[in-house]
Order: sequence, then C-alpha cells, then structure tokens
Amino acid sequence: MAISKENKEFIDNLIDYYISESEAYRQIAENFAPEVESIPDTAFGIITGCVYSGFLQAYQNQQQPPGLEDIREFNQILKDRAPLIKKAILEPIKQ
Repeated sequence: MAISKENKEFIDNLIDYYISESEAYRQIAENFAPEVESIPDTAFGIITGCVYSGFLQAYQNQQQPPGLEDIREFNQILKDRAPLIKKAILEPIKQ
C-alpha cells in the first residue's frame, strides 16, 4: 500500500508549515545549549520528529497503521525535503 494522495498532501503541507516556523524550533534547540552539540541538527531533529508524529497521527485518525511501504515512502519524502528544512534553519527568513 502506498501513501494516499490526501496523506501526501497533508505531509507536504506539514513540512511546509514546519519550514515556515523553523526559527521557532531553532530557538527551542538553543534552549538546550550547551547540552547539545549542534543547534541546527537539534532543530532539524525536532522538526522531523514533529512531522513524523503528524504522519502517524494521520494514520491513527484513519484507524489504520502505516505499512512498511508507507513508512519508506514517508522517509523518502522527508529525505527529499531535508535540504529545504536545513536551509530554513540555517538561513531564517527575516520578516
């Protein structure tokens, strides 16, 4: 089973949201200094964890567990978007 079109759109929108809010997650990561070695890597981990949690919640709301193929596809989507997430963390948009 592959990720449905609706779930793909949800994941893409979720990633877009976290990219737009990346500065807030960078600030959260900064609160853990000096315990963490890399603020950008910590912010990236927080964001990807939140996206993964949203992915799992979408399946929970549909009362179905994600299959292995779905998880692999999700991981590829996230991997493909990772450079954009990292860029947003490293080069925040000034408003």
